[in-house]
Amino acid sequence: MPKVKTNSSAKKRFKVTGTGEITYQKSFKRHILTKKSTKRKRALRKKGTISDANRPFVLRLLRMK
Repeated sequence: MPKVKTNSSAKKRFKVTGTGEITYQKSFKRHILTKKSTKRKRALRKKGTISDANRPFVLRLLRMK
């Protein structure tokens, strides 16, 4: 029986916190930052959390379920 591999792209993008929440870094903060407002860029610094609807799918990618 072969080993079951974790999805490599998912393990780079998502992190499970101590309380069990799954966090990710928000998108649209890499380039073309001059036209984006300071308020918008500041909001993009915060970590995002996975919604309950996507949770089972992400856990399956991470092989945690």
